[in-house]
Amino acid sequence: MLWRTDAMVLDAATEIAARLDDAPHDHAARTDDTTHTVAAAAIDLSGRVHVATNVFHFTGGPCAELAVLGAARAVSDDPVMTIVAVGDRGRGVLAPCGRCRQVLLDLQPQALVLVPGQADGAPEAVPVRSLLPRAYAWPDAPAPRVVRFNGRYRDAVLAGRKTATIRYDDPQGTGPTTFVFEDERAEGFTTTPALVTSVVRKRVADIDADDARDEDAGTVADLRAGLLGHYPQLRDEDEVDVARFSVRP
Repeated sequence: MLWRTDAMVLDAATEIAARLDDAPHDHAARTDDTTHTVAAAAIDLSGRVHVATNVFHFTGGPCAELAVLGAARAVSDDPVMTIVAVGDRGRGVLAPCGRCRQVLLDLQPQALVLVPGQADGAPEAVPVRSLLPRAYAWPDAPAPRVVRFNGRYRDAVLAGRKTATIRYDDPQGTGPTTFVFEDERAEGFTTTPALVTSVVRKRVADIDADDARDEDAGTVADLRAGLLGHYPQLRDEDEVDVARFSVRP
């Protein structure tokens, strides 16, 4: 099931895609109009929803996803949190092409992308990194512009009980960042500035009591069970990033 912010961008892109079908000429002629055939929408960290369409041209016009990144940047430099492309004529959600995947990973690595689900085709939100498996990650890269958390961790983070986060296939770096807390029914995001003070890579099997304490997770067994809830495919030999942090006033 999509969260509220995901549904907001899906609704916006679907509405624009429907307008493409309502162009001011008869439907039969619609087959000759191939310039604008895909709509995209994105929600930024401030909760603004931006929309755009592709601009097809034989010289290489932009995809809708790239167009909406430009539209969002024209308003502010807030990072994009969720993005989706929807085809005209009822084609529904479209997965991004290879170029768009690379651009999103490079410029908006925190973004979730709505794609057709593998089971029944219903849209699902996936991290952009999952669309480019084994993508290169700079080993000395700074902290991401934002680090996403489920809203249920907000109180523990702000109270200083939770001072670490363990991430799988989600490279972290040290330095200032913004923590983003997301809730299923919220139409936006809550944030707090933070500082990632250290990042240690270790095997899941080597997670210890210090990690559990800093994660405010109880026991090591509790922490590992929680990780499996986030990453069902996780194995003992897999490596994770243990990022320790402090919340900045």
